[in-house]
Order: sequence, then structure tokens, then C-alpha cells
Amino acid sequence: MEIKAKMPGKVESVIVNVGDVVVKGQKVLVCEAMKMKTPMASPCDGTIVEIKAVVGARINAGDVLIVIEE
Repeated sequence: MEIKAKMPGKVESVIVNVGDVVVKGQKVLVCEAMKMKTPMASPCDGTIVEIKAVVGARINAGDVLIVIEE
């Protein structure tokens, strides 16, 4: 399962690490768009297998930020 950016902006913080076990609804990163900080949550229970988001990096809508293995 992939967590994708919903709108263009910037990665404010990444809260999880590769190998972390997460539950559905758990906050995994925070993006900033239009001066608003938006937390993004895991859409499922699983394990973080890849983090493509880099703090401070610009992102576009649809960019894959985190990959979770269910």
C-alpha cells in the first residue's frame, strides 16, 4: 500500500522509520501546503518498508511518500 501526497507542498516531518509496525489511522508524516500542516495517516495495518519522503523536500500531488506492506 502506498501513501501518496494529496496536494503539492513540502514534507514537514516523517514520524516513522523503515521496519516500524503501524496501525490504520496512525500518523506517519506531516506535510505543509498553503501554510497549513496536514498530518497523513496510515490507511492500513502493516510494516513500513520504504520511506521516499525527505524532510524539507518539495512534493507534488500523487508522489509516493511511504510504502507499507500489509
